[in-house]
Amino acid sequence: MTGSPPPADFPKLTLVTGGARSGKSRLAERLVRASGLPLTYIATAEAWDDEMRARIAAHRQDRGAGWTTIEAPRDVAGALAGAGGAVLIDCATLWLTNTLLAGAELEAEIAALLAALTQAAGPVVVVSNEVGWGIVPENALARAFRDEQGRLNQRLAAEADLVVGVMAGLPLVLKGKLPEGI
Repeated sequence: MTGSPPPADFPKLTLVTGGARSGKSRLAERLVRASGLPLTYIATAEAWDDEMRARIAAHRQDRGAGWTTIEAPRDVAGALAGAGGAVLIDCATLWLTNTLLAGAELEAEIAALLAALTQAAGPVVVVSNEVGWGIVPENALARAFRDEQGRLNQRLAAEADLVVGVMAGLPLVLKGKLPEGI
């Protein structure tokens, strides 16, 4: 990475959303690389079992070299405050899961996250899942999660300069304009 400033029209905050295995992370990585800035990856996943450890390892390998990784399952706002260059947060869905399961005050946590996103020194790309397109979950926790994820995505999208949905690996621009060459 050159460390030169991103193009003048490069979005300050981008939300990339879509379903599982839609190509969200791959597009988000391309966006962050296109900034021309040093690369920072804020990881929200926790490796609780072998399958999740394998997923994390595959993500690291797919990303390749050149990234500074910060593991922040819950304190994304704190991690973002200390991050430099262009930042990829992958993903808001796991962050929300971790926050809900910890019994944290959700509104305060979301407000802190949104404030950190708007105060970030460089461009930030947030990956998040669209989870509300399926059936209504059978239990209260799953329904609460689905509802909160939808609300979080709406709040992120309202703040973002660029919102991209990804389906079958194809970017669908919902708000703003993709930087040239993406």
